[in-house]
Amino acid sequence: MKKIPVHRVDLIFEKITCKEIFEKVMEAKPDEIIQSVIDSGLKGRGGAGFPTGLKWQFAAREKNDEKYIVCNADEGEPGTFKDREILDMVPEKVFCGMAIASRAIGAKIGYIYLRGEYKFLVPKLEERLKDFHGLMKKMGHPFTIHLRLGSGAYICGEESALFESIEGRRGEPRNKPPYPTKEGLFNKPTCINNVETLVYTVMIQKYGAMHFKEMGTKDSRGSKVFSVSGDTPKAGIFELELGMSVKEFVEEFGDGDTKAVQVGGAAGFCVPRKRFDETIIGFEGVPTGGSMKLFNSSRSMYNVLHNYLDFFAEESCGQCTPCRVGCQQLLKGIEAVKKGEKSIKYLDELVKLAATMKIAAKCGLGQSVGNAFSSIVDNFKEEIIY
Repeated sequence: MKKIPVHRVDLIFEKITCKEIFEKVMEAKPDEIIQSVIDSGLKGRGGAGFPTGLKWQFAAREKNDEKYIVCNADEGEPGTFKDREILDMVPEKVFCGMAIASRAIGAKIGYIYLRGEYKFLVPKLEERLKDFHGLMKKMGHPFTIHLRLGSGAYICGEESALFESIEGRRGEPRNKPPYPTKEGLFNKPTCINNVETLVYTVMIQKYGAMHFKEMGTKDSRGSKVFSVSGDTPKAGIFELELGMSVKEFVEEFGDGDTKAVQVGGAAGFCVPRKRFDETIIGFEGVPTGGSMKLFNSSRSMYNVLHNYLDFFAEESCGQCTPCRVGCQQLLKGIEAVKKGEKSIKYLDELVKLAATMKIAAKCGLGQSVGNAFSSIVDNFKEEIIY
């Protein structure tokens, strides 16, 4: 398997002129725009990793005069703060990415669903949107972007719950199918992409699909923006080429005593020291929406797990029983084991429960609880027992 040393990239925060990019886009046919994104190998940077070009293609094929582009800027995953920086530093690139998507699928309206805690960005975004809308008008492309604020619900990072919130209802996941490209926002064909994903579509139009495809690996093309936090002397936001091993990442960002790395936030996987060398950061290994938390020997992995489960139990929307009850039982279960009220064998039952949640839960929240739970229990069982 190809391994890539830590290689810093400067695509996301590179300053660009939206007019220059969009002039090029307007000269291309929608199918050509979509094909360039497909050729680049770009996958969604929110963590799920669905091929962006295919999503655009599915929406473009829908026969409907009313379509939408939605930018998911909810960024509720613990330990992730890179989308905030992108919207603060280069908001025009996000607008431009949405406009490129609108050209590709035939949409006239877009929405940016902004995390409630990012309300401080609204004045800047509204001011920049005025200039952007003026540019779209001059270029003969009728596309309007609206801002919508969330209210702090983690579940609204899930795409269909996000749609419900924009439409003025309680944020709860919808049944699938139908999928958003067929029936999304207001039950119309919708493309929903992460902030970072949209910016990469801009850079693909500027430099070409092959430039992006040359970076990363066969399964993980391009670069990725990481939010690095925890026990590290280099906390911050870094754009790195995908395909590096966790060992290479730790050598760059660790404090010399890193025993575990939580890749992907509370919904991600905990990689122990013994797995650093063999674990690739990418879609062929451990994918991530951006959060990279490093833990050294001073940290209790029981406390880390308890914190995650407490978060999930609080943020579960309660709509489906596997997640609503499962999160509570996992939390109570590890507390009982820690207190000696349950034996070590009970952890095996809890792992089975987490696996069942992954199959039976309605959305990604309940389905992903088992990622952190099982990886921490499997690798740090002694810290939970004693």
